[in-house]
Amino acid sequence: MSLHTIIGAGGTVANELLPVLLANKEKVRLVSRRAKPISTAEAIAADVTKYEEVLQAVQGSTIVYLLVGLTYETKVWQTTWPLVMTNVINACKATGAKLIFFDNVYMYGRVSGEMTEETPFNPCSKKGEVRAAIATQLLDEIKAGTITAMIARAADFYGPVGFTTSVPNMLVFDNLRKGKKAQWLVNAKVPHSFTYVPDAAKALYLLAKQETAFGQTWHLPTAGNVITGEAFVQLAAAAMQQPNKFQLLPVWMLRLAGLFNKTIQESIEMSYQSAHAYYFNSDKFNKAFSFVPTSYKDGIQATATWALSQ
Repeated sequence: MSLHTIIGAGGTVANELLPVLLANKEKVRLVSRRAKPISTAEAIAADVTKYEEVLQAVQGSTIVYLLVGLTYETKVWQTTWPLVMTNVINACKATGAKLIFFDNVYMYGRVSGEMTEETPFNPCSKKGEVRAAIATQLLDEIKAGTITAMIARAADFYGPVGFTTSVPNMLVFDNLRKGKKAQWLVNAKVPHSFTYVPDAAKALYLLAKQETAFGQTWHLPTAGNVITGEAFVQLAAAAMQQPNKFQLLPVWMLRLAGLFNKTIQESIEMSYQSAHAYYFNSDKFNKAFSFVPTSYKDGIQATATWALSQ
């Protein structure tokens, strides 16, 4: 039986991937700093900055999913991400495990037109520089034939997955369920792609089971009819039976709030993603796996229903 090991258990995507793996009768190992035992999967505590602990956690694995989420601080990313990537790559090489790295789009920088798997790395942020470096590190290992791995990349995401790790969930659904105005970052009139997390989790498993998918970069399934912030809020407000009103949060307001909130301060360098059109293309995956991404209408309705139940 295959052993699927999730490094970064307990995170947004990991929590959606676990039931997919279990539904497909896979053996699962959950790896996190503080292991939380569950009846349906093995749980191991490991510090991903320590190679021996990563090696022990990966031992015996068929597939390793790198789904770690680090504290959202540039300095932490600069010092920790290269170490994490090196440790996981070396552990997979030592054990023969296949690696799937769940990535974002920061390394692309501001893109004119659609982001595809062929979009060159051109980061315009410090965090983007870190993501470009670790993605390049893994791609170099793949090209050298030293590891069987792939990169699975998602756009900003949303879905019934919590309020703290998704910007739309936090600014739109959480506010609406509290009877407050929804909020939107910087510019609500430009189109912005969002990946529905349950789709991403299903796609990760499909990729893991497809031998020919390795050695490549994949954009995870994301609805193609890109939506504006105004349209997103309108659909969410209707689904939650709240007024279709929202507060725009311009960059100057974020800078002011950033004086008192470290996370907001750290997010300011990424505001270009909200200021300009953000098109994420997943045609390669959709065609290869005959996958139809969840529409924004259906995804927002499902997320609204979940939010109202919280």
